[in-house]
Amino acid sequence: MSSRRLVIAGTGSGVGKTTLTIGLMSALRKKGYIVQGFKCGPDYIDPTYHTAVTGRISRNIDSWMLEHEMVKEIVIRASYGADISIIEGVMGFYDGKNPMNNRGSTAEISIISESPVVLVVNCSSMARSAAAIVKGFQVFLEEANIVGVIANRVGSEGHYKIVKTAIEQECGIPVLGYLQKDSHFAIPERHLGLIPSVERGELDSFFNQLGDLVLETIDVEALYEVAKASPLEIKESQFKRREKNKIRIAVARDAAFNFYYQENFELLEAFGAELIEFSPLKGETIPDNMDGLYIGGGFPEEFAADLQEKTEVKQSIRTAIEKGIPTLAECGGFMYLTESIETTDEKTYEMVGVIPGKVKMQSRLAALGYREITPEEGNFLLEGNLTARGHEFHYSTFQPTKEIQHAYQTKAMRGFKQEGYMHGNLIAGYTHFHFGSCPRLVENWIKKCKEFQNRRISQ
Repeated sequence: MSSRRLVIAGTGSGVGKTTLTIGLMSALRKKGYIVQGFKCGPDYIDPTYHTAVTGRISRNIDSWMLEHEMVKEIVIRASYGADISIIEGVMGFYDGKNPMNNRGSTAEISIISESPVVLVVNCSSMARSAAAIVKGFQVFLEEANIVGVIANRVGSEGHYKIVKTAIEQECGIPVLGYLQKDSHFAIPERHLGLIPSVERGELDSFFNQLGDLVLETIDVEALYEVAKASPLEIKESQFKRREKNKIRIAVARDAAFNFYYQENFELLEAFGAELIEFSPLKGETIPDNMDGLYIGGGFPEEFAADLQEKTEVKQSIRTAIEKGIPTLAECGGFMYLTESIETTDEKTYEMVGVIPGKVKMQSRLAALGYREITPEEGNFLLEGNLTARGHEFHYSTFQPTKEIQHAYQTKAMRGFKQEGYMHGNLIAGYTHFHFGSCPRLVENWIKKCKEFQNRRISQ
């Protein structure tokens, strides 16, 4: 694995971490380095940027959803073959699940992964005070290895020199460079459908220019040097191949359904699954002879008219689920399987119709945050009273049209609630599961797929 790792942390949200991370990745690529990206927390958009810039699949690492050994293993596996790994932080450096500790914070990730940290400071409207901010971050947690600073949004080169002098004198670490506040470079506003546009290469010129800008005012070679880190070690791999199960799982993947953790796929493969992708948006029906079905999150509401028209696709999914194919549908996938989606302009579109209820979009966020997931009786994924972890993020509400069997309970800051839908071998709901939080659920799913395969073959 790479012996160089670096966490790009911020003093708070909105200081420019993502812009700088992408710019640094682009600049390092221009220098000829192989770069591996990571993102702290449950975010699907930033890793898509990383992947587009580095040419390597970026990974999410989260110290609340995942055990520390799993975090380390993801870093070890993904960093193999890279010259340097860049880990983009989330929120402020010490912000996490709980204000009383560092659980789930970028700081905790930096300690678990034994990674040096470069702190991004918004230096707009301050000079020597920037040193006080950096000093506070240094002494707040002794284990945090802050090795450098990047000054963002400075007014001029002269302003930068003042900030640099103060920080280096008072904090004893280098200021590696800066970006000016009038540089006219900012990440495009996040919007529905952004991921497909990134994957189509529509932002490549932006990423390229951002890399050039970073090379002008940030010492990328010095940054590469401070990224030196010790090799990580783990006790036992969770991704060891188990060849005893040979089953095939269909994965819906296109512009409407693209929110997946790469580790979810790799754990399924480790337990013996072959993943076969298909695109509902392109009119592709479920491939023949499938033993499982996975429909992840995304933006089906943005493509509701197109999805409504694909009647053969909907019929193939409906038939497969009615025959008992073991299915997990998360968030956008859950919405797609309901009777209909009503968009914010009050137009209604027919969906697959295997879940008795309707989805209504709204302009304000309906749910956001981490979830601890416990099963309702009959949930084959979490059979054995397993618990898993994940998160919710959606702008819609679901109204059942008859009494339904919930799939699981979720625990959030405001307590427990029943969530999702379960019938036969279908598990669906708004929660995005991270399989790394409970690899045994993968084993349960594969086992159920094998049972379905045996029935299918014997018929």
